[in-house]
Amino acid sequence: MDIGSTLLGFTRLTFYGLFTLLCIPVQVVLLRLSLRGAAACFPRFYHLVCCRILGIEVVVKGQPASDAGPVLFIANHSSYLDIPVLSTIVPVSFIAKSEVNGWPVFGLLARLQRTVFVDRNARHKADEQRDSIQGRLQAGDSLVLFPEGTSSDGNRTLPFKTALFAVASTRIGERPLTVQPVSVTATHLDGIPLGYVWRQLYAWYGDMELPPHLWRMVRAGRLRIVVEFHTAQSLDTAGTRKALADICWQSVAQGVERAVTGRAA
Repeated sequence: MDIGSTLLGFTRLTFYGLFTLLCIPVQVVLLRLSLRGAAACFPRFYHLVCCRILGIEVVVKGQPASDAGPVLFIANHSSYLDIPVLSTIVPVSFIAKSEVNGWPVFGLLARLQRTVFVDRNARHKADEQRDSIQGRLQAGDSLVLFPEGTSSDGNRTLPFKTALFAVASTRIGERPLTVQPVSVTATHLDGIPLGYVWRQLYAWYGDMELPPHLWRMVRAGRLRIVVEFHTAQSLDTAGTRKALADICWQSVAQGVERAVTGRAA
């Protein structure tokens, strides 16, 4: 898979790098001054500009439930690019695997966006990690959870792991936590529908190496990503965390299928 312009790739990466270097100190200052509102909103501005630099067009369907207070967004996961894509729409932090914390550049950016890192294999830390997530939600922070546990090829939605759905029991005052399913799907390149194979320009999964994948993506044209927000749920309406996970999976999987096949909702 070798398409696109080398000049375009260098140009995009250069502007992305320079803009990132300018923005990192700003976010550091906002965090150190404990300006929570600004520190939560500045990443949205940063990711909006970065998506334009990298040639990523975000199309939003449905409405995020952020007006209801903190929200736990449940999304499918096919790429590291899901983070900037979702961050252009709502001010959120992410729940990510602990390995991300050690990634060059992206690990730093994740920390600056106040990512909650979890070790899915450390069962002895499960309660501690759940309490950390619940604390952030009760403090008013909206979070994004990728319950597939890994990234997919972008053509389908993997089964959801239910363990972290336990945080849905968090109460926000007297009401239950709002849980909203979200589907994220790469659909077009320069206006032409992506097929099964070409969706790999966006999807990063399996044993793919990050630098070559990023280089292929920035050399290509303009990628369109469809983000669909589905009906908000709660643990109270679903009954159990497994039922809630199933409802969310059905919504997300159907959203991905619609986007991949081009069918309207």
